Amino acid sequence: MPTEAPDPMERLLAERACERLIVEFVRRLDLGDPSDVADLFTPDGVWEWPHGGRTVRGREALRAYFGSRPADRLSRRVSTNILVTVESATAATATSYFATYRVDGYTGGMVPPVLPANVGHYEDTFRRDGDAWLLAERTVHLPFGGETTRLGGSGRE
Repeated sequence: MPTEAPDPMERLLAERACERLIVEFVRRLDLGDPSDVADLFTPDGVWEWPHGGRTVRGREALRAYFGSRPADRLSRRVSTNILVTVESATAATATSYFATYRVDGYTGGMVPPVLPANVGHYEDTFRRDGDAWLLAERTVHLPFGGETTRLGGSGRE
């Protein structure tokens, strides 16, 4: 059922809300509790990685998936080129680029620089639920990727 296009201010607010979800997703993975990423999705939200053959459906499955990352993982993601397209008052899409710096076996301190483990982009679909915008679907595309570096016993290589 088509809905009327939002006025310019509503469009701007929707764009900003969706941009914030993209940034909050990265913050929660790197600096928060990764399982809390699930709260950024609709209850029936989907995470998909076509190349890896992974599809995770539903908020509780997403919570388990993102919460299963190794406890000794250190990661930092850089997101850029965020382009949100508001399609209606309740639907939007976006693309954004990212690079992930990641090591396992981290025990503290500073780690020597490493190349990104992954460089790619996300394709997102957002849905407005009441006053909140949420991710309905996030698809990750990784044209550049590799294994996660495992540090030695000291947390530093």
